[in-house]
Amino acid sequence: MSVRLTDVRKSFGGLDVIHGVSMEIPQGGFGVFVGPSGCGKSTLLRMIAGLEQTDGGKIEIEGRDVTAVEPADREVAMVFQSYALYPHLSVYDNMAFSLKLARAPKAKTREMVHEAARILQLEEQLDKKPAQLSGGQRQRVAIGRAIVRQPKVFLFDEPLSNLDAELRVQMRLELTRLHRQLGTTMIYVTHDQVEAMTLADRIFVLRSGEVQQAGAPLELYDNPDNRFVGGFIGSPSMNFLPARVSGSADGMITCSPEGGEGATQQVRLSGELPGEGAEVLLGIRPEHLRVVEGGLRVRVEVAEELGDVSYLYTRMPDGREIIVERHRSRENLDGATIGIEADPADVLVFDGDTGQRMR
Repeated sequence: MSVRLTDVRKSFGGLDVIHGVSMEIPQGGFGVFVGPSGCGKSTLLRMIAGLEQTDGGKIEIEGRDVTAVEPADREVAMVFQSYALYPHLSVYDNMAFSLKLARAPKAKTREMVHEAARILQLEEQLDKKPAQLSGGQRQRVAIGRAIVRQPKVFLFDEPLSNLDAELRVQMRLELTRLHRQLGTTMIYVTHDQVEAMTLADRIFVLRSGEVQQAGAPLELYDNPDNRFVGGFIGSPSMNFLPARVSGSADGMITCSPEGGEGATQQVRLSGELPGEGAEVLLGIRPEHLRVVEGGLRVRVEVAEELGDVSYLYTRMPDGREIIVERHRSRENLDGATIGIEADPADVLVFDGDTGQRMR
């Protein structure tokens, strides 16, 4: 079911942590709240669940105002960072616990638990205790416990953060398959932008209790509204170079990066061009930089070879780091001084003062 927040606010004492957030996750959507620690993403999720009261605004699920409704009556199920399984109960009894509390018929309980176990590939584990399971299996039990409740909305609060790297990748795939199979609205909280990019059909980037930008993963990657979103979405992160506009004509500006020793970078813009002398910030993703004969001179400090992809960690003469991504290159550039540049259409321009995108 759809989830809509309208001007939602939250304070703890005199500290405002959520500043009038409005957003919507459509029916069957997979929305992800992403941002650094302390940005308010878990608080937002807990308000949707009813575990935190709002100090203003409205929360709707399927068009129904649930702002003041008790958590148990919101028809949502939450999966936490900790598995929170009962160690003395079997997998079956852990998954069936909420149904037994609701006095559901035994036959229905058995049917729903076995169906959830089939979906999550836990059929062979139903008689085991949590201590006998791997971390990934325990997390699947926690998800299964939510599935049997047949909620209208699933809420996930950083559920994969306790898993090792390999299991995280596996569980991301399983969550994507689960969402497609169930077709239920899901909202997921993470600080890991890779999780956000791979899971979401709509990402909400939060900072200091405000939504900086919302959109599809590749939309945010290709067209960030400001420096924060551009730097937060993408791994490795976007390179930022302070520069001064030295000329403009025909939808193109020429910029001189600080510390670039006379090098210039052209940028194509569709809107109003900044005047000569304007201070801007150039945003260039590592994959958009190429090694050239001229260009901006940098020294390769570390060459990270990963097979098909290599990352060159370079420094400008003034000490600023720039990361360059290369594909299918076997040239050893470790310690070399090279020239780099980007296509004018691939360079983003941000206002030097506000950090807002100039288009």
